[in-house]
Amino acid sequence: MNLSEKEQIVNLIKREVVPAIGCTEPVAVSLCVAKATETLGRLPEKIKVLLSANVLKNAMGVGIPGTKMVGLPIAVALGALIGKSEYCLQVLKDLTPEDVEKGKQYIAEKRIEIALKEDIEENLYIETHCILGNDEAVAVIRGTHTNFSYIAKNGDVTCDKELCSDDTCCNEEILLTFSKVYEFSTTVEIECIRFILDAAEINREASKLSNEGSYGHNVAKTVTGTLGKKIFGDSMLSHMLSYTAAACDARMDGAMIPVMSNSGSGNQGITATLPVLTFAEDTNCSEEELIRALILSHLTVVYIKQKLGRLSALCGCVAAATGASCGITHLMGGDYSQVTFAVKNMVGNITGMICDGAKPSCALKISSGVSTAVLSAIMAMEHKVVSSMEGIVDDDVDKTIENLTSIGAVGMQETDKLVLKIMTSK
Repeated sequence: MNLSEKEQIVNLIKREVVPAIGCTEPVAVSLCVAKATETLGRLPEKIKVLLSANVLKNAMGVGIPGTKMVGLPIAVALGALIGKSEYCLQVLKDLTPEDVEKGKQYIAEKRIEIALKEDIEENLYIETHCILGNDEAVAVIRGTHTNFSYIAKNGDVTCDKELCSDDTCCNEEILLTFSKVYEFSTTVEIECIRFILDAAEINREASKLSNEGSYGHNVAKTVTGTLGKKIFGDSMLSHMLSYTAAACDARMDGAMIPVMSNSGSGNQGITATLPVLTFAEDTNCSEEELIRALILSHLTVVYIKQKLGRLSALCGCVAAATGASCGITHLMGGDYSQVTFAVKNMVGNITGMICDGAKPSCALKISSGVSTAVLSAIMAMEHKVVSSMEGIVDDDVDKTIENLTSIGAVGMQETDKLVLKIMTSK
């Protein structure tokens, strides 16, 4: 691997593994509203928001940080009132209780209109119109949660996806293969990737905070409770389950805490990080091995999401837990072949887990993903692997991943529509 490729991959990880406060879909809507408001130059008297179905699905039932409220209206209101686009996915980090009350009043005045954007190809699309008198500012995010593809005020365009030269607006991604993911993770100079420890610390803090309160379904506390201990014991598995679920419990319930996301999803970042970190600490792995395992986990998720897309009918936990399984297998002493076995075991097990929106019960899916990741790693270390004679698994690991992502991105499109129909019909 040449120096240019290494630099590209480092930059890719730094671009995809970033801090976020709250579920990234409603937060991205806040971000888009904040940008449109800044472009308008004053607080809008009316805001129109048009969203792709997947964004709408992921924003309906999740807690908005610091508000004790769920759903899009408060995210839209606060984006206009106090959002700062320079904060990216931490756009609402300056929120105060007084701001929440102002947001409630803004909603009560019926200033916000939210609708489905019809006839678009992207699963991730956010269009906001901020209006004051005869002035109107428009901002569009598409493709990724922070990618502004269009910005204009009264028809005066300041950014267009065909014209914008800003690296944050138009990025060319290096094309990965799994062998390249593994080679980079296990051989690159350690100082080049030490930054991934930030993800470990930020997500560890989110997990700790959850244990200090009551959030969501308290999945983590269920694992460590009286009955949970009787079943799971005080084991490495229970530690991985509880630490990972805890961060998700808090995040999905709207706790005002940052987590390190992956490919636009905080839950993916949590799942790619905390099982690996917890296993490393329980087994006293060296710092270098932890760093390399975290990079292997996160970069595997980035690779899978490159093929799958940001939002789909396939739960992001599938990709994230697959990354975690690779990292855990590496920490167990597995070689390249055994790490590919872990991928195949994951694909042979939890492919098909649907995404039915972001919500507190995501902690349950994450727990399923973590337990599967551990089992897949153990099997891989014992040279047990789902073969190409079984289901969608192929002898080639890249083809196996392609089969997984094809099902999620193409095969489950009708599932996605049905899920949204069910959710919006209740």
